[in-house]
Amino acid sequence: MPGAGLARLAQNDLARVGVTPASDARVPLGLAFTDAESGPTTLGTALGERAALLLPVDYTCANVCDPMLAMTGAALAATGLAPGRDVSFVLVGLDPRDDVAAARRMLHDDGGGRSKAGVSEASISEASVSAVRALVGTAPAVAALTAALGYRFVVDRDTDSIAHPAAAILLTPEGRVARILSPLALNGRDLRLALIEAGEGRGSTLADRLTLLCYGYDAVRGIYTPLIERILSLAAAATVLAIALGVFLLHRRGPGAAGS
Repeated sequence: MPGAGLARLAQNDLARVGVTPASDARVPLGLAFTDAESGPTTLGTALGERAALLLPVDYTCANVCDPMLAMTGAALAATGLAPGRDVSFVLVGLDPRDDVAAARRMLHDDGGGRSKAGVSEASISEASVSAVRALVGTAPAVAALTAALGYRFVVDRDTDSIAHPAAAILLTPEGRVARILSPLALNGRDLRLALIEAGEGRGSTLADRLTLLCYGYDAVRGIYTPLIERILSLAAAATVLAIALGVFLLHRRGPGAAGS
C-alpha cells in the first residue's frame, strides 16, 4: 500500500540522489513510452523537435511532486509560450509500476480547485493543458533515460515512495540537456529566456548537484518530515505575507477614500 510507513531511507541512500548530467548529455529520442492520452509513442515524438521542459515525477507521490508540477505549470503559463506549439512540456514517471491511470490522475486532478497538470484554471488555458504529455515506461526505458540525464533516485520499498531530485530538465530540440532548473524557484521571465535559448540550441553551465529532494512525507501520521515541512512552510508564509500586505494597503487606502 503506498505510503504505508514512515519515510526512513538512510542518509547514505539519500546521498546517492541527485542529477549531474555530462556536459554533452542528450536523451535517447528513440526510447519507447506510453503517452497517458494517446498510447504508444517515443520520447522524441513526445518532445516534438522543439525546446522542451522535462519533469521526472512520481505519479503517486504525496510529497513535493504536486506543488512542483503546479509551480512549473504556472511559470510556463507566465512565459506566454504555448505548450505543444512553442515548447513541449513532458512528464516522465519514475516508477514503472505506475500505469496510465495514475498519470491521468495527476494530469486531471481537479481537487482543491486545481485543473489539469495541477495548475489553476486562471494560470493556463485548457488548450495548453491538453498539450502536456505524461509518459509511463518500462523499467529499462526509465533506467536508460535517467542514466542519460545523470538523474539518480532511490526507491524506498518500505513506504512505496521514491526519493528523487526536484528538478526540471530543459532540452534543446535535438534532445541535448541545456539546463537543470529548480521547479520550485521558476518565474516566467527567466523560464521564457531559458526556453528561447534552448530552442536555439544554446544553454548555460549546468547547475551543481541539486540537493532538494522530493521525499519525506510521514503517511502514517499525516505530517511532513522536516525538509519537506520547511519547504511548504516557506511557501505558506510567502502567501500569508502577500495577503497581509494587500489588506494593509487596502486599509491605508480606505480612510483617504472616505474623506474625499
